[in-house]
Amino acid sequence: MFKKLKDKAMGALLRRQLKKSGLPEDQQEMMVSLVLENPEFFQKIEAEVKEKKNQGMDEQAAMMTVMRAHQSELQKLMMKKGK
Repeated sequence: MFKKLKDKAMGALLRRQLKKSGLPEDQQEMMVSLVLENPEFFQKIEAEVKEKKNQGMDEQAAMMTVMRAHQSELQKLMMKKGK
């Protein structure tokens, strides 16, 4: 039960943040489900972005660098989700 509540709260928070991004609603929902289904992967990305920021990189550059480094993994997750 706690996991369901935690997932609902996390999903609501993600949806709120993604609405600001301007992504279409279907893509927002896909991202929310990807994060909820693969929390370890996205925590790893978050930690790497934080590390880059601590090294002096701005947030956007850090995010782009880390996302490029994990692009193939992310594509696999998205392809799997699209089936």
